Amino acid sequence: MMTPLDTKAMDANSEALGVGAARLMGNAGRAVADLLSERYPGRRIVFFCGHGDNGGDGFAAASMMEDADVAVCLIDPAAKIRSEAALTYFYKLRCGRSGMPYEGDFDVLVDCGLGTGASGKLRPPYSEFVDFANGFGGDVVSVDVPTGFGGEKSVRPKITVTMHDVKEGMDEVSCGEIVVADIGMPEDAWRFTGPGDMLRYPVPSDDSHKGDNGRLLIVGGGPYCGAPALSGLAALRCGVDTVTIATPESGYGETASFSPVFVMKRLKGEAATDAHLDEVLGYAEGCDAVLVGPGIGRGEGTQRLVRALCDGLDRPTVVDADGLFALGDSFAAKRGGLVLTPHRGEFAGLGGRDAESLARRTGCTVLLKGREDVISDGKRTRRNRTGCAGMTGAGTGDVLAGIVAGLMAKGVPPFDAACLGAYISGKAGEYAFGKRSYGMTATDVVERIPKVLRKGLSERRRWISSPCRVSPR
Repeated sequence: MMTPLDTKAMDANSEALGVGAARLMGNAGRAVADLLSERYPGRRIVFFCGHGDNGGDGFAAASMMEDADVAVCLIDPAAKIRSEAALTYFYKLRCGRSGMPYEGDFDVLVDCGLGTGASGKLRPPYSEFVDFANGFGGDVVSVDVPTGFGGEKSVRPKITVTMHDVKEGMDEVSCGEIVVADIGMPEDAWRFTGPGDMLRYPVPSDDSHKGDNGRLLIVGGGPYCGAPALSGLAALRCGVDTVTIATPESGYGETASFSPVFVMKRLKGEAATDAHLDEVLGYAEGCDAVLVGPGIGRGEGTQRLVRALCDGLDRPTVVDADGLFALGDSFAAKRGGLVLTPHRGEFAGLGGRDAESLARRTGCTVLLKGREDVISDGKRTRRNRTGCAGMTGAGTGDVLAGIVAGLMAKGVPPFDAACLGAYISGKAGEYAFGKRSYGMTATDVVERIPKVLRKGLSERRRWISSPCRVSPR
């Protein structure tokens, strides 16, 4: 089951893999045309098409039914069609075309008004179209999703032909009979992360204020003072507004010296232990997400603190490095929102056989680091193949954990944050390798994160404003 954002990201990844919007639209049109020809032979069919790519699917289908009694009604003026793919099939139409209001006499109405990207209250002329469709005397077939789907007012079709997979919220009440059409989407467009996943990055609004774009708490350090600093720097470079680091006084000064931007909280003693639990929980109250584990050590009191935080925090939480050691091979989460980021050795210590089974057993999202990262929440599994051999150096795992936790602090759901975080970290590593070769360090990866964001968000603007199949909500 897919969300609108999943669909958009997958379309963009498909384009990056060489299967563009025009081909997907043509395949969608063929699937709709075939169903109509099979279910309604010899019947009179009218397509109601919007100006987006859902309308483009209708243009494609109608253009492929030259021998049928077919007409197209444009809900919006043709001048509003902005998708190159949709225009391609619009110009191929040889059937009759008209605008609203529609007065023809047909047996089947095909709803190609608004796709999965639509949100909010329907406005004219789409609200009028929905009324017309729901009062239509014959059968109604919706393409991908019914116009207005998920809102207060929507088309109620007999059949919905949906592309690639069922969309979130679809059922027989709202969509009638659901027919899933294979439109030739490359398997790797969903199986692997790709540039389309940058659509998951939460771009700040123009009127946002300090703290609106994520406040992250990192609990770590003491034995290893650089690890929490690397995570904090990575989160900041990923766009988090504030990073608070709670760290033992033994390494407080060294960790603080990495950046004047860190908000530092001093924990008394040589190590973070369960004696600091209430203090840390208090710091977490002012944050949106928590990262536990970078450089924290493996003392018994530290392990008790990690386990207590995993149980007691009410914030999305990433557990990394020595924090994973504290969980052991029988850990099961008592709450949602946990992400575990083990490498192979830490994965074995958690008793993992594969990422999917470990995610199911623990109730967590698992990001298993490797040449190909594997991300699973027990229901969905994806892989990430960005990165390079130069990323085996110390600290790169802390960078990845900071990126994932930073994204979660910015409101990205755990599974999406793990997928996008792996992609960003790996791309930053590739850029660092291009500059430093095998002499690259974790700090080089941190400094390339903004380049990944800049390039990825530039592409994102193009995908949102032009010819992908849907727009994110």
